[in-house]
Amino acid sequence: MERAIQHEITIIHPKILYYGTPVVLLSTLNEDDSTNISPLSSSWALGNVIVLGIGVNGKSLENLERHPECVVNLPHPPLWKHVEQLAPLTGKNPVPKEKKELGFQYEKDKFSACGLTPVSSLCVQPDRVGECPLQIEAVVKNIGVPEGAFFGIVELEGIQVHAFQEMVIDDNHINPSHWSPIIYNFRHYFALGEELGKTFRSTT
Repeated sequence: MERAIQHEITIIHPKILYYGTPVVLLSTLNEDDSTNISPLSSSWALGNVIVLGIGVNGKSLENLERHPECVVNLPHPPLWKHVEQLAPLTGKNPVPKEKKELGFQYEKDKFSACGLTPVSSLCVQPDRVGECPLQIEAVVKNIGVPEGAFFGIVELEGIQVHAFQEMVIDDNHINPSHWSPIIYNFRHYFALGEELGKTFRSTT
């Protein structure tokens, strides 16, 4: 016997499917060796592979195509206002028509503009974001743009991970009770709620 579903279901047509993913601040290298940082809302990771969705009209994709190194900085909830300060800024000059129509403005020094601190990386050229509890230095393995899409899909290999010491247990594990990403949930910022439990494969 099928279990009765207790909710009415309706068909909807959302403009975009932001159903909840961690926010990333991506550091990439500009032509003059300065660092550009951009907030991203589409990413996932498995093993040491990280996949990002990046707009084709932004500075980040342009930088990665020219210099295939970056830092995937993962901010925690106290930084959400800094993330939002970055949201309407672009490193592209002149600002592309599509971005200008959406209200984007050119900003060269994004670190100063949003009150964050550049920190030198160990294995790649772009700077890390010092306030982010997790910072993953990475190299680009592949870039693809689906036909007709407004975004590129970038595959990275993580090569160096930096973490706040207070989050680390057993030398190489992140204590999940001390770490919470910012979740971009249908264009709203959220933090994680209380822990529900853990999977049988957990080692912490």
